[in-house]
Amino acid sequence: MTDRPDIGDRASIEVDEFLPHPPAKVWRALTEPDLLSRWLMPNDFKPVLGHRFTFTAKPIPNVGFDGTIACQVLDLEEHRLLRIGWRGGGLDTTVTWRLVPEGRGTRIFVEHAGFDLDDPVSAYAFRGMGSGWRSTVLRSLRHTLADLD
Repeated sequence: MTDRPDIGDRASIEVDEFLPHPPAKVWRALTEPDLLSRWLMPNDFKPVLGHRFTFTAKPIPNVGFDGTIACQVLDLEEHRLLRIGWRGGGLDTTVTWRLVPEGRGTRIFVEHAGFDLDDPVSAYAFRGMGSGWRSTVLRSLRHTLADLD
């Protein structure tokens, strides 16, 4: 995982991991709402460019997060790339999943970008999500993919 400041004091969380599943199967987990709910959050996602949807998470009242993440599909290349806008709890960020075939599996690259480290809420989210993407989210994705076998 790399936590790196970007232009304008913005920071990104970047993780990558090998998944022993073909890109088409990983794509299903990223784009089918029921599967996405299993490993990430309940949602009303549709794999359509421009589609606005919502993730529903556990509220965190002490930082003003009501549990709603307003999203929009910003970029979509079947079996290769999904990029969404991610707004909620004071965040205005993007999440990009890039799939690259590797041997008999897929390397998934995840970038959650746009954290303002000068803002206490954004910095708090950056710290929490930095470890969460690898330790919780990608592990949950691996379990979901294994259940599809």
